Amino acid sequence: MKTLGRVKCPNPVFVLVLVLVLIQGNAAAASSKSQFLAVQNAARAALGLPPLAWDRRIARYAAAYARRRRGDCELRHSGGPYGENIFWGSGGAWTAAKAAADWVGERRQYSYKSNSCADGQQCGHYTQIVWRETARMGCAKVVCDGGKGVFVICNYDPPGNYVGERPY
Repeated sequence: MKTLGRVKCPNPVFVLVLVLVLIQGNAAAASSKSQFLAVQNAARAALGLPPLAWDRRIARYAAAYARRRRGDCELRHSGGPYGENIFWGSGGAWTAAKAAADWVGERRQYSYKSNSCADGQQCGHYTQIVWRETARMGCAKVVCDGGKGVFVICNYDPPGNYVGERPY
């Protein structure tokens, strides 16, 4: 290790590797953010709804909760102040875009006329995404411990899916 005055400077190769790791981590986070936004905003655009904006505060909330689920990968809602979609997929190949596309795919099960899901089907993830009043979102994805799959969470503000109300 070299010394500059009284400050010890770490090995330059170590510094370079650290910088590259940080850049790669930021690029991966930016890529996931773009994937989450693109898929969900495309669903909103198809209905003439304004796009959702990424909110760092909501994303931090989602990331903190995702880290808590990393150990067991249970599909359990956070119980927080936001609307929420959660996803679990086996294996490690699930991207942010694939998880969001899974939620958006529920549109086939939703009937605007009856404001309900097809019998025995889910569509609440989709209706949260296209909830007219929702303006901001933040999401996170973690690989679960022990190769148990991938846990994904998106939180929405203001929340939606109020019983008896139409999403748009």
